[in-house]
Amino acid sequence: IYAFLAYDHTLGGIQFEEQVKWIPGLGVSYHVGMDGISAPLVLLTGVIIFSGVLISWVRDRRPREFFALLLILVTGVFGTFVALDLFLLFVFYELAVVPMYLLIGIWGTTRKEYAAMKLTLYLLLGSSLALAGVLAASVWSGLGTFDLLELAQVNFGRAFQAAIFLPIFIGFDVLGGLWPLHTWSPDGHVAAPTAVSMLHAGVLMKMGAYAALRVGVFLFPDGARQWLPWIIILTAVNVVYGATVALAQRDFKYVIGYSSVSHMGYVTMGVATLSQIGLSGASMQMFSHGIMTGIFFAVVGLIYRRAHTRQIPELGGLARKLPFVAGAFIIAGLSSMGMPGFSGFVAEFQVLMGVWQTYPIIAVISLIGVVVTAAYILRISYMVFFGPLKERFQDIQPTSTVEKVALLFMCAFIIGFGVLPQPMLAVIRAGVSDLLAAIR
Repeated sequence: IYAFLAYDHTLGGIQFEEQVKWIPGLGVSYHVGMDGISAPLVLLTGVIIFSGVLISWVRDRRPREFFALLLILVTGVFGTFVALDLFLLFVFYELAVVPMYLLIGIWGTTRKEYAAMKLTLYLLLGSSLALAGVLAASVWSGLGTFDLLELAQVNFGRAFQAAIFLPIFIGFDVLGGLWPLHTWSPDGHVAAPTAVSMLHAGVLMKMGAYAALRVGVFLFPDGARQWLPWIIILTAVNVVYGATVALAQRDFKYVIGYSSVSHMGYVTMGVATLSQIGLSGASMQMFSHGIMTGIFFAVVGLIYRRAHTRQIPELGGLARKLPFVAGAFIIAGLSSMGMPGFSGFVAEFQVLMGVWQTYPIIAVISLIGVVVTAAYILRISYMVFFGPLKERFQDIQPTSTVEKVALLFMCAFIIGFGVLPQPMLAVIRAGVSDLLAAIR
């Protein structure tokens, strides 16, 4: 929170910068800093890990190992968002994968070994593609460095950029849930324990989209202009397909898993516009969706811990016993639906405006996802929280104070930046303006 508030958007650029030589022979340094695009993601990561720890307050099985791995995981996420050296970025990027595998494999549920293995293989495949591209860029530059800001000054040439952009962007955006390389994501969401699901959907998927933007678009703008008009077609599939499959699910957690696939489509869609409003919307969507999906998975976890089922037809009337949980879900649901007054509206409106200016047909197709999203949010709200209370839930355990604090903390950001988005948008616009100035 302090880092976000202390970032001076009137100055823009990289702030809180630190650089220490690490492996001089390879041109590798510990170079970190924060700009207007990474600042909201640093804030998001702090909010989600704080809330995730509170939601996991009761952890009976091996709690020390669980929280140690959780903090190693979030270290990798923080590091990826602030790294300005490509070698360092990959160290942090991969640092987040191993703890995720162990957290799902040991503490997960529902085919946890399968989900952990599938997630790890997909992410390693994607990062291998991206790593090959990054190594090629470093060698081609002739500078003998991995420093992002120095490589940005190199003219790589149109042919090289066209060849290298796709493996880097797609490789990173596998973690962003880009269709059709998204299938690891819903399985990983469902199998992970609650706090890990919150981090997985809330910040890890943003890590992929951020790296694709920071490395792919920033270093290879000509390649981006050539390939993004085709990639945006995949993002439209993300939005509509993810929402439609979510509507058909009976498992509460699978609904949220496919919902994340759908909403991450808006992020890449905004990036593909390469416009001020589209990129601003994509950055806002990363923050808004991170908080929103954190609430969703927290709600699912709290209900599963008490009801011992995630099957939607088996639930009902829980708002009478868990009104605070129901209220948090509805707030996140309204944001997911893009209702004015919530941060999701601010994000999706900008994305769709940017897409309309450049790809109007894609914008119209994407509106189908908005309608279907409203359908499954309203369906779940009614079937899980309203209607008659099932007999088996008469004595269900009420929400604890710690859990209420976690939900209230996340809801405050959704409503706060929905009603007063300017503080967030000012920071994002500073970062987007710097990015566009660098690639044009």
